Amino acid sequence: MPELSITLREGHAHFTEGVLAAAGRHVHVARMEVHTHGFVEIAVVTGGGGTHLSLGGRHDIQVGDVFFLRPGVWHGYDCAHLELYNCGFSPELLYRELAWSHEDPLLGYLLWTAPLSKGRRGLLTTHLGAEQLRDCEAHLEALDRLRFKPLGLHRGDVIAELTLVLGHVARAVAADRDHAAEPSGPTHPVVAQAIQTLESRLQHPWTLTELAAELHVSSSYLLRRFKASTGLPPMAYLARRRVETAAEMLLHSDETVGEIGDAVGWPDPNYFARRFRTHFGLSATTYRARFAHTARQLRAVPP
Repeated sequence: MPELSITLREGHAHFTEGVLAAAGRHVHVARMEVHTHGFVEIAVVTGGGGTHLSLGGRHDIQVGDVFFLRPGVWHGYDCAHLELYNCGFSPELLYRELAWSHEDPLLGYLLWTAPLSKGRRGLLTTHLGAEQLRDCEAHLEALDRLRFKPLGLHRGDVIAELTLVLGHVARAVAADRDHAAEPSGPTHPVVAQAIQTLESRLQHPWTLTELAAELHVSSSYLLRRFKASTGLPPMAYLARRRVETAAEMLLHSDETVGEIGDAVGWPDPNYFARRFRTHFGLSATTYRARFAHTARQLRAVPP
């Protein structure tokens, strides 16, 4: 029987090498210490209760709660008995098989803009009703069974089941967004192009004027469309992606904090330090000291 696809060691959750996406049911009978991870995580509460710990504070947990976390975000649970379905997938999927989601009104918001907007800093929470939860669990169970199948023969099945899980979460988030009067509607093509352009050249010293010129639109038009779709100006979105990339580099490279800041487009170390602390609530040095050692150990563990 294959080993579990996701492991947690001293503060860092890790995918077994070669895993595309995975899901599994877990029961936590005691406090789960604050940790981070190198993949996109969806945690669906299926039983019990407790408190969720994150940069956003402490929040009581109910059955049906869902936590969506971008890579690098830290969180934990204070509980005596908590049942979760954990689903994780490789960030590379966002740029390959799920790249089309940029233009989808629900998945585009869930995957690309909501967790990085309005001060959420990579963490998004929502809630599934009883019927939604049952349907979502069915797809999580199917995804769990697929981890015992050869990926080469079942890649399409894995992506299909993951997409169905994401669909349930995205619809719940859409309902939250409607109630909060947040930006809604399909992502405009120019916004999708802008995001792809920024993602492909994070280090470049972008300005709104230069980005608009590259896309052959006016600055005011790009700003209006981008904010309507994401709730953020393009440069604010870029800043969130830079700090997320920096967190991954802190965990998995030997480059200095200054070199990492330069690599993501912030050569001024003081400015980089402020942006990182604002996003993660920890200094870059503290983040690395807390999580990087275990992250590197995990990368060295064979599948």
